Parts: sequence; structure tokens; C-alpha cells
Amino acid sequence: MDFSNLLNNYGEAVSMILFGIGFSNLLLQKNLIKKIIGFNIMDTAVYLFLALKGYVAGRKAPIVVDGVQSVEAYINPIPSGLVLTGIVVSVSVTALMLSLTIRLYRRYHTLDLDEISTRLKREGL
Repeated sequence: MDFSNLLNNYGEAVSMILFGIGFSNLLLQKNLIKKIIGFNIMDTAVYLFLALKGYVAGRKAPIVVDGVQSVEAYINPIPSGLVLTGIVVSVSVTALMLSLTIRLYRRYHTLDLDEISTRLKREGL
């Protein structure tokens, strides 16, 4: 088996492994805080993947310096912009999830999703 291609793309492999860890954490954990952590790990994996796809070795950030205006001298700024936008959205979504988790804890005194679901069924909601 030839692993040379995997060694050349180790960043993408790490990104996929991180995504798998976050996704399995999201599916298998019952604690809401641990689910939020899994969601954030998945976000980080996607941002790492986008950053790796936007990077080209030997090129610089798209800021014109010393009069160099050749397209071949700069990286594509779109993936970097997507990563920055995604980070801002991710922080906002995480804050919302944590605030809703706090409200659920204050009402049900537990962070176990199965226990909350059982109590909701008992209440008839």
C-alpha cells in the first residue's frame, strides 16, 4: 500500500479525522455540553480544511506590495474570507447553544438529553 499521497496531504487527513471525532462525539454523547464541544470540533475541522485548500506554497497574501500585481504571486482570498466568516458565525451559534443549555439546566437540573426528553414526555409537551 502506497502512503505517499497520504503523507503529501496530511493536513486534509487530520481535518477528516477531527471531523470524525467531532461527529462521533455529537452522536454518541448524551451531555449537552459535550455535544456542543463536538460541534465545535467539527467546525474547526471544516475551517482547517478550507484553509488548507486555499493555501498555495510559495505564494503570499493578496496584498499588493512592491508593485507585484501578477495573479500567480498571491493566494486566493476567498477561502480565507470564508474561514473568518465561519468563525464569527460559529462563535455566535456556540453562544446561543450555551445560553439555551443554561436555560434547560435551570428548568430540568440536568444536562442529560435523554433525561430532559423523558421529563418533556411526562409533562405532555
